[in-house]
Amino acid sequence: MAATYCLGRAMAALVGLLLLLFGSLTAGRIEDQAEQFFRSGHTNNWAVLVCTSRFWFNYRHVANTLSVYRSVKRLGIPDSHIVLMLADDMACNPRNPKPATVFSHKNMELNVYGDDVEVDYRSYEVTVENFLRVLTGRIPPSTPRSKRLLSDDRSNILIYMTGHGGNGFLKFQDSEEITNIELADAFEQMWQKRRYNELLFIIDTCQGASMYERFYSPNIMALASSQVGEDSLSHQPDPAIGVHLMDRYTFYVLEFLEEINPASQNNMNDLFQVCPKSLCVSTPGHRTDLFQRDPKNVLITDFFGSVRKVEITTETVSLQLDSEIMESRYKEEQMGEELMEPLKYAEQLPVAQIIHQKPKPKDWHPPGGFILGLWALIIMVFFKTYGIKHMKFIF
Repeated sequence: MAATYCLGRAMAALVGLLLLLFGSLTAGRIEDQAEQFFRSGHTNNWAVLVCTSRFWFNYRHVANTLSVYRSVKRLGIPDSHIVLMLADDMACNPRNPKPATVFSHKNMELNVYGDDVEVDYRSYEVTVENFLRVLTGRIPPSTPRSKRLLSDDRSNILIYMTGHGGNGFLKFQDSEEITNIELADAFEQMWQKRRYNELLFIIDTCQGASMYERFYSPNIMALASSQVGEDSLSHQPDPAIGVHLMDRYTFYVLEFLEEINPASQNNMNDLFQVCPKSLCVSTPGHRTDLFQRDPKNVLITDFFGSVRKVEITTETVSLQLDSEIMESRYKEEQMGEELMEPLKYAEQLPVAQIIHQKPKPKDWHPPGGFILGLWALIIMVFFKTYGIKHMKFIF
């Protein structure tokens, strides 16, 4: 009997020890996750989205950019952290059969222009100089905040570009070009000035891979729609509009992003495979040698989403008690409001106090008795001066 009792106590002690060990391991794992989160250096997201083409036949390039704009906004990046550059306004083009719209799918299924598009640089503002100034921060002091890239060394930046290009260059409005060397030097300036933590560069243009060949700054990952010597092809012609609606690479990237939500665990390796040559016709490329992390450990939302502040805790939080307290307080406030006397209109809306101005003084009007007395005085003076005999000349 005593042996059984001792054995039971020993088993209970062993189970308690195992539970304690498991609890310490779990707490240690949570602490490691928290420490890794705060060491990542990533606290905010920015996006620079650039369409470099003008003219109606380049409708697809505007649709490409607006589609990416729609996706990053849906995943949580606000307009205040997006710099949108559109070289042409297709929504207001006279050839547009549906004014104030830009469609990315045939049969006009998806309007990517929407109701709340904030274009920061438009038309002839989209130049190589302005683009480089945005990246490097070398802009005039008078430039409004919406046209600034206010990133820092904790910012993950998505840079998307689309237009017509060639081996080592991208055209801006058929009037100037940016070369891969200029772009690489701009990224180096950003790194030296601590303007980014990690940078994702995506370009959809002919021979797009040539644009990231000269990159040499750390923490840059690059994707392109085509290799050197290949064209980047368009997709989805629409007879009603008369042009192609999107480019193939961006179309399949956006189709992939539509399945992403802020809590998705898809990584960059999944993005690399969204448009194989069988779909794109061209051969998409990517470069990861400058990037410190393994792409399979980089979430899509690290660049296309926004950072949400979280707090990891091992303590138990009683939400039911808090809800009961809030409900009781709400009932007390309601009862207090019912007991209060209704306020007069003047007390409800003290306009003079709201606008911090003194009330305008009222215009002075003499009282009614004053007017009557004045007339009586005039008549008395008249009678004293002329007498009643002159009344016949008046009436």
